[in-house]
Amino acid sequence: MAQYPFERLGEEEAMETLAIVGASLAGLSAARAARAQGFSGRLLIIGDEHQRPYDRPPLSKEFLAGKIGIKHVMLEAEEADSDDPLQAEWLLGSPARSFDAATRTITLGDGSTVVADGVVIATGASARTLPELAGLANVFTLRTLQDAQDLAPELVAGGRLLVVGAGFIGAEVASTAKGLGMDVTIICKSEVPLSAPLGPEMAAVMATLHGINGVELICDTGIDSYYSYEGNVTGVRLSDGQYRSADVVLLGIGAVPNVGWLAGSGVELDDGVMCDAMGRTNVPGVVAVGDCAAWFDARSGRHHRVEHWSGAQERAALAVAGLLDHSAAPQPLNLPYFWSDQYGVTLQFAGHARDAERVEIEAGQLENHSFLAVYYRGEEPVGVLGVNQPRLFTRWRRQLNARNAPPVLATP
Repeated sequence: MAQYPFERLGEEEAMETLAIVGASLAGLSAARAARAQGFSGRLLIIGDEHQRPYDRPPLSKEFLAGKIGIKHVMLEAEEADSDDPLQAEWLLGSPARSFDAATRTITLGDGSTVVADGVVIATGASARTLPELAGLANVFTLRTLQDAQDLAPELVAGGRLLVVGAGFIGAEVASTAKGLGMDVTIICKSEVPLSAPLGPEMAAVMATLHGINGVELICDTGIDSYYSYEGNVTGVRLSDGQYRSADVVLLGIGAVPNVGWLAGSGVELDDGVMCDAMGRTNVPGVVAVGDCAAWFDARSGRHHRVEHWSGAQERAALAVAGLLDHSAAPQPLNLPYFWSDQYGVTLQFAGHARDAERVEIEAGQLENHSFLAVYYRGEEPVGVLGVNQPRLFTRWRRQLNARNAPPVLATP
């Protein structure tokens, strides 16, 4: 499969108006990149929330614990003392509802329309929910600032938190809640949490953090039924017959890309917006970045979404370059990178665990959760996991990015 499966865009048109749909980290990064790369036209930033762009990683940790406030998660702090360097028009609180790719017309929730020469799709993803729990007052997800503001008052010492799903959000909220004095239980359908991103061996090592810190982790089971009283979940019956009571329930069962507004638009969709290796869609003048974008990966020969902070930041500049200059040379991408903080332990990972045939411990000890593990396919390193090893991890990550950069191929 070619590195760039979509046709090259036509001759460049003069771009006077650029619309960025999504007032997120990816959207803000795209706006900054556009100005840095010389775009001086009209810049529109559309967001469904009333809030300007904010940082999501602290929401499950410091913000939820009450250690920092709203001002600490705002992403425009570096521009606060300047005279609006982006010179952007912010259209907040009215989400995009539909898109006509032929005319590049975006219709907003309030009925107004925006017509642009170029469009950056950065609408992110939304937390998955369970229909059977809709409307119950003590059931929460954590994806937005409002979600965190709603959940925070419920995390009180002595309360019982039930986390459904053991991904990074679930694990981080469990850690935060335990630190606040709650009784915490995590329900995980898989045999080991985080086995997809970390591989089963290292995932099993990290899973021991929960028990060590007094959090109950129940794996390889589902929930047969929920019990509720006066609009609140009171407990759950598990598939193996066990019962667990709850004062608060957090659903951490993944996210779905926000692409419903693009249905029928002509933009190709699958698990997100289908893009080439620079974020360009099948529609000229339209690119996608962030959690909603499924970029083509030359290493694996397929498209996939990278739902990580670093991807939203790094890839925006490439997508904007391809949008502003159709002849822009493609650039190799860094390996996917993510981190998580749980129970005072910092986990960092770069690469693809799925590509590995074995894992070797290069430094430290598994028992005290301070080690560096390298993932190999044959003799080739394809990933690295650092647990409380920031210096070693940074060195290995840099080396892996240099080694794994694919040759830059010309667009057909």
